[in-house]
Amino acid sequence: MSGNPDEDRLEELRQERLEELQDKAGGEDAQRQAAKEQQERAKAQQDALLKQHLTDDARQRLNAVEMSKPEFAEKVKRQVTALAQSGRVQGQIDEEKMKQILRELKPEEKSFDIRRR
Repeated sequence: MSGNPDEDRLEELRQERLEELQDKAGGEDAQRQAAKEQQERAKAQQDALLKQHLTDDARQRLNAVEMSKPEFAEKVKRQVTALAQSGRVQGQIDEEKMKQILRELKPEEKSFDIRRR
């Protein structure tokens, strides 16, 4: 170092601050990683419940909906998962029950009237 005690002290403080910032960034990465792992576990649990409570036809219908409207399909998955976890599903959900659930959860359609003068 330069030999000046003030400059040496300033360099030490800079190094300590840099280490603190690096430690903090590492902690945030760990939190982000933990949150990501928790999301993956919840998704795996949801998939297992859906596989258990949906027939093949119902699962195919839900997959078809997911291809065209992913947000709506996610809403349906959450609803079916909630029904299964609360014990309100008797047996498995077949295609007809899935159609009924889709109709009930379907967002309101907006219609437009265009009149020409």
